[in-house]
Amino acid sequence: MTSASSSSTHADPAANSFQVDLRGLVDLLSHHLYSSPRVYVRELLQNAVDAVTARQALDPAAEIRIRLSATAGRVTIEDSGIGLTAAEAHSLLATIGRSSKRGGDHGLETTRREFLGQFGIGLLACFVVARQIRVITRSARDPQAAPVEWLATDDGSYTVRELPEDARREPGTTVILQARPGAEEWTVPAKVEQLARDYGSLLPYDITFTEGESGGEGSGGGEPRGITDRPAVWDRPFPTPAARRVALAGHCAQLFGFTPLDSIDLDLPVAGVRGVAYVLPEPTSPAHRAGHRVHLKGMLLTDHADNLLPDWAFFVRAVIDTDTLRPTASRENLYDDETLSAVREALGARVRAWLAELAASEPERLAAFLSVHHLGVKSLARHDAELLGLMLPWLPFETSEGSMSLQEFTAAHNEIHFTRTVEEFRQIAPIAAAHGLGVINAGYTYDADLLALLPTVRPDLKVTELDAGAVTERLDPVATSAELALAPFLSTARTRLEAQGCDVVLRAFQPVSVPALYLDDRQARQERDRTAALDSADSLWSGILGALRGSAPRARLVLNHNNPLIRRISALPDEALTGTAVESLYGQALLMSQRPLRPADSTLLNRAFLGLLEWATHSTDSQEGQK
Repeated sequence: MTSASSSSTHADPAANSFQVDLRGLVDLLSHHLYSSPRVYVRELLQNAVDAVTARQALDPAAEIRIRLSATAGRVTIEDSGIGLTAAEAHSLLATIGRSSKRGGDHGLETTRREFLGQFGIGLLACFVVARQIRVITRSARDPQAAPVEWLATDDGSYTVRELPEDARREPGTTVILQARPGAEEWTVPAKVEQLARDYGSLLPYDITFTEGESGGEGSGGGEPRGITDRPAVWDRPFPTPAARRVALAGHCAQLFGFTPLDSIDLDLPVAGVRGVAYVLPEPTSPAHRAGHRVHLKGMLLTDHADNLLPDWAFFVRAVIDTDTLRPTASRENLYDDETLSAVREALGARVRAWLAELAASEPERLAAFLSVHHLGVKSLARHDAELLGLMLPWLPFETSEGSMSLQEFTAAHNEIHFTRTVEEFRQIAPIAAAHGLGVINAGYTYDADLLALLPTVRPDLKVTELDAGAVTERLDPVATSAELALAPFLSTARTRLEAQGCDVVLRAFQPVSVPALYLDDRQARQERDRTAALDSADSLWSGILGALRGSAPRARLVLNHNNPLIRRISALPDEALTGTAVESLYGQALLMSQRPLRPADSTLLNRAFLGLLEWATHSTDSQEGQK
């Protein structure tokens, strides 16, 4: 018993092969691996290019040709490539994961790096559109081998048989796809030609397209049209730089649909990358992920690569050809590895060098670029002090003296104040300009970061965030005698606004038309938030928050003594009416600052508005009674 059990335990198990459900594989390919059935054209071109590459390695003198044709429901591609024997057809066309490009399979190790295919899925991917695939092939390696037909259907079955000698006289392969129901749109001749041009325009061999029957399965049809367009436009010779710019602009318009502001060569021979970046003619959001076109050994890999260039280079669209970067499994994007990271950094350096060259030699072109894309340059300059110093004369900012560069602004102000919000800047800008206070609007993206870095580039400059005290100090003080005369009015005003956490001061400033100015800063807002939290906290937190009360400045309502309305209000004999008028001034100044209203502010505005209406109607009733 023991012996029998031991023998059974150590017996070799029977070997079994995995069974593959082809329909399930097609569903996997079309719904999970590939983004669109359109990739079947790429697979056909890829197989043909790899076949003729192998043929050239075997026989450099062999005539090379690839012909693609289409009729409704049928697509044919013929190549004069390496071909297959019957045994190779069994082994390579029907085995998932097996590839004729693998080193050692057929003695082609020296040319393996020239092949496009990497994953051995091969013709099976064409079942995303085909119900039947027919392959007629003859081997160039074995001149004595007969032509072979490999016929497969989407139910997962296939046959291989040898054909008569005259079925195909020359080495090479012809592939015929019959469309499956529902996929006919992908085999329409115009569609096939457009996809072939999109994928194969930079392939290293001449490829032609014919509408109708052509090649090894008949004759006739229209005139063959070239698919490839080599060399790439960025590698072509031109008589002048201007002619080259015109050609690149036309290429960009055809490829991306816009005429670029400029073009940037992306030439990295060490990394096996050649191409060009086109500068967008209109602003675009920094958050927008750019779609770049990447060709792998001439074959289009993707037209929406979003990891090719650094994020800050969102103002360009690039097209490159590479033989070093790795594709993902679907061959529809780039694998984000260390090689791509290094290439991305090098391409970013090319864009940065282009900016430096413009700044040094072509300021007019740089100014035109910055008028559209200053946001992208500001984004880059945050991380590059050298570039910030280089771009400083050109970067535009919104200032209290109008839109201008930092260089122009700092020529007049060695102390720079900035606001963190657009609303705060728009309220203070007219008054700051009238009183010689240099203020920059840092409420836009990246501006606050750049201003913080400015002293590292210009140590002679002082950069501070604008606060209520700095503005108040610049405004003209009122004569002591006048302020003493208005002491009762100011006391009433301060009492009324105490609950809002707002002080009241009297100054004389321009423009005269502004009766009151609401000034706030970060510390005042923090103190106000602390007070609001204190009002809603329990006893424990009230004690803690109360202990945090310090001498932080509060918001200020600055009344303009030059304004006639302020003088009339300050002379009102009715203290209650004076208080209501002050609340109205506070509300109007708060609205002009475009800050969010707190519930207490909304209540005050409603109270002041109704109070003024009541006073106006009561005054009218009194006048009617006197009549």
